[in-house]
Amino acid sequence: MAANDDEEIEEINPTNELPLDPNPNPEVRRRTVRTKVPELEIQLYRCGKGPIATFRSSLGGWDQDRLEVLDILEKYGLKALYAYNPSSGRGVPIRFNSKNGRSMLSYTDGSTIVLDGEPKDPLVKPITKFLVGVVLVALAIFFFGKEAPDWLKNSNFSTGMFPPWVLACAVIVFVRLRKRTKGLLKKYW
Repeated sequence: MAANDDEEIEEINPTNELPLDPNPNPEVRRRTVRTKVPELEIQLYRCGKGPIATFRSSLGGWDQDRLEVLDILEKYGLKALYAYNPSSGRGVPIRFNSKNGRSMLSYTDGSTIVLDGEPKDPLVKPITKFLVGVVLVALAIFFFGKEAPDWLKNSNFSTGMFPPWVLACAVIVFVRLRKRTKGLLKKYW
């Protein structure tokens, strides 16, 4: 800036000033930034048998170092995951946050881990065992009784019409026998 005698202020533009946009063409520029998502390789066993699957899983969380445990459990129908060594067996359970499904422990990018999963119990199996037990109790009453009770003679087995108290008694007997002979049932069932 220079000042004259008349108190006028004059602005001097420097000639080496750079424009704000160095590209004179106003074309749209697109920038893509590629970042590597941290992943690890998982060998998944089911009850010590397998591996049933070998796959790569991306790590999540704020620091990108947490395993997405809940996704693995849902995808493979498991109720729990354990650290696993094929030569020595199961280790500690893999703990995870129930809110976000991520592991409590952190993992490093590119590592390989071996996990063993405990399958979910199907709902059909316990219901079938329960119904078979009720039928066995009813048949035992029918065959081992000296004479079949009137209610058993009058009931129609093909429609499954039983008085409610008979079913309640059979359920109570079956449950009590099952609790007392748990080891015996595991051996043969």
